[in-house]
Amino acid sequence: MSNSTFSTKPDNRYFEDYIAGAVHEFGAIAVDEQEVLDFGKRFVPLSYHIDKEAAKKSIYGGVIASGWHTAALMMRVYTENYLSSVANLGSPGGDELRWPKPVFPGDTLSVRATVMEARRSDSRPDRGIVRTFIEVLNQKREVVMSMKMVNFVRCRGE
Repeated sequence: MSNSTFSTKPDNRYFEDYIAGAVHEFGAIAVDEQEVLDFGKRFVPLSYHIDKEAAKKSIYGGVIASGWHTAALMMRVYTENYLSSVANLGSPGGDELRWPKPVFPGDTLSVRATVMEARRSDSRPDRGIVRTFIEVLNQKREVVMSMKMVNFVRCRGE
């Protein structure tokens, strides 16, 4: 699924293509149970991420993906569909990371990216600063993760 107003593909996308107020939606990416368990065992070894029987007794009623796993899935979709593959210059970070609902194996996630601000850098005019509100949605269209991200993007022809 892709619902985007971008007129350019990631391999020809520059700062000028990020328009404040534009909303772009991309996905889907499936949440695989074995990946949830493996990620949990490696990075967040809490019972509801790694043990199916213990997770049944948790407040979630079953295994759930770590929020960091959800963030990694988001980054895959965000990187492939939203970020420029030719002009992205990195990110100083994100803010207001939230996980309002659990993500379960079998869920299918999509990413909605709203351009909050796109302004040319005062100190480095060859690039712009793009601030994006990111929402990760499950198949029921419930927000399961949100955050605000900042990216530096090279300007076209610079």
